Amino acid sequence: MADNKNGGIPDAGSNPYGDQPDERTLEMRRPRESYLGSDDDFNASGTPLGSDAYAAPTEQMYRPEPVYGADAGGAVAVGEQTPKVRRGTLDLGLFVLRAAVGAILVAHGLQKLVGLWNGPGLDGFESLLRDAGYQQPAVLAIVGAVGEIAAGGLLVLGLLTPFAAAAVVAIMVNAVLFKHELEPGVQFFAAESSGFEFEALLVACAVAITLTGPGRIAIDGRRGWATRPFLGSFVVLLLGVAAGVCLWIFGR
Repeated sequence: MADNKNGGIPDAGSNPYGDQPDERTLEMRRPRESYLGSDDDFNASGTPLGSDAYAAPTEQMYRPEPVYGADAGGAVAVGEQTPKVRRGTLDLGLFVLRAAVGAILVAHGLQKLVGLWNGPGLDGFESLLRDAGYQQPAVLAIVGAVGEIAAGGLLVLGLLTPFAAAAVVAIMVNAVLFKHELEPGVQFFAAESSGFEFEALLVACAVAITLTGPGRIAIDGRRGWATRPFLGSFVVLLLGVAAGVCLWIFGR
């Protein structure tokens, strides 16, 4: 209670809540860890006895290891340098694959266009297309021969590689359907009259080049979409297949 002698200021030893202070006040209790022991183990300042170097425990902050290069989302850490990825012989292997497929396409195109290496020539190729039932054999003969040469050359150079590979797929789809038209039935091996073993191999190579990219030994080598193809590759492949099927259906 307030002491009149102190000017109404409560006594240091008095209780402002009456005669039962334990029932009117809240005592904040903090549980003591089991290893601290009893009150006798502490001095007046609250420091454990016999622990001169004692310090209050601090929270240890975890710092993750720095991540180099791009993460799963494609982001690169600020201030970090992306290390150069070692590709080994990958680019050389892709170049050999591209060069082989492209050279084969160029050779077959020259056979059809100018009759090299005992080829049918433009007139003979036109006759074959006419026998297969195409409506414009003269135009398609030129387009087909030039298309094979152009697609093969682009593959060798590694220029517009996905579109060149899609053109190969379209040409080979027509070649398989053409052989099936000449002799119905499923004949796979190249030794058979309508076997499509050779065409299937070229299609598989063209699909592989599109899905993996042309590699860095190519004109497209420094382009991101060429070295790391993704959804665009599937779209281009589907367009190639659709172009081949549409040419067979609507061109005859």
